[in-house]
This record gives sequence, structure tokens and C-alpha cells, in this order.
Amino acid sequence: MKIVFISDTHGKHDILTSKAYNILGEADILVHAGDCTNVGKTHEIKDFLDWFSNTPFTHKIFIAGNHDFGFEKNHDIDQEYKDKGVHYLFDSSVEIEGIKFYGSPWQPEFYDWAFNLPRGEKLAEKWAKIPEDSDIVITHGPAYGMVDNTIQSINVGCHDLFHRLMKVKPKIHACGHIHWSYGQKSFNGIEFLNASTLNERYEYENKPIVIEFNPETKEIDYL
Repeated sequence: MKIVFISDTHGKHDILTSKAYNILGEADILVHAGDCTNVGKTHEIKDFLDWFSNTPFTHKIFIAGNHDFGFEKNHDIDQEYKDKGVHYLFDSSVEIEGIKFYGSPWQPEFYDWAFNLPRGEKLAEKWAKIPEDSDIVITHGPAYGMVDNTIQSINVGCHDLFHRLMKVKPKIHACGHIHWSYGQKSFNGIEFLNASTLNERYEYENKPIVIEFNPETKEIDYL
């Protein structure tokens, strides 16, 4: 299964399928790790979902991020797009061709943005919901020490998420949120991906991260 990961498009998703760039390519699954809008207004969400649902992938999986306020009140917002292969994950799972995905939008408190929770017990309760048979875990924010370094060289990821991932041991943890830390890191048998599409100035800079995932052997190859 070929899987494409993107995140943090902030309303600029059209650039990925524009004639100038057209860099999404073809694959089986497209994953978006949150912040698909600027502030999550209804028209922004509709614009994203119209675009997302019409991308050339059999399955499209996404979670909300701290900019996506509209998803805080409506967790069924993707229902009309399900017949186009869209799966919105909110502390929930979906299995596709033998690959088990789990998605959650929460992150450590960051000003007054959406899906904020204080570090510690409340976040740990959310991460405890991650099933232990998950192959790919998608959260908006990173785990501590894993593609979570800011432009000020500060690690801002979640400690409790890191500890839960060390127990669950998915093959892939995908996130975004910290644009500066776009990229990949391998640790303890897990591939940590920060798929932020925009840079710190909210300009397009980073290409999608593309992998080949074998559902039988669980082997991963970067493409």
C-alpha cells in the first residue's frame, strides 16, 4: 500500500494539486495530520473537504488540528463525504486493507487554540485510548523528542504521548503542528513523521512524505 502524508496546509491545500506543483502524485491512501484550515470556519472546512474528497486516492484519512475550531463542535462533519472515501478520525480508528489507523487531534495547551489540554493526566487519558494493535497513529502534535523541535531549538512534544507510543509501538506515528520540524526520525522500531506542508512563514516548502507499507510483513520503505 502506497501512503502519502501531509499536514498543516492551513487553507493552502490547492497548491498541492495546482498545475505549478501537482506533487501529491498517485497512491492508495492520503493522510492529513491536522490544521487543514486557518481558523476552522464553516466555509474553510467545506473548501478543504471538497478538495480532499476529490483527490485521486481511494482512501483519504484526516484529523483536526489546533487551528480547526469547527471540528470541536461537530464530529460528524465528514459524513456527506464518506462515499468518496473520506475517513475523519476523532479518537477513533479505521482499518484499510489490513492496516489499522488511529487518529486524535489533541495536543499540549498552546495559547487558546482548539483541542488543547493541559500536560499530564488529561492528555494521558486521551493517549490511553490508542489501541495496542494500531499500525499507524496520527496525532496533530508530536511526541516529546520526536520531530518536535522549534525554531528556538526547544522540544515541545508531549511526554505522555511518547510513553504511550513506546508501549503501543505502531510502525508509524504521523504528526504536524511544529512546521520547523518537518521530516522523519526512526526510534525504537517506530517511524516518526512530521508532515507539515508549510514552513514557519506559512509558505509552501515541504513535500509530502511518501511510504510503501506492506500490510503482511509491516515493512516500510520510503519513496
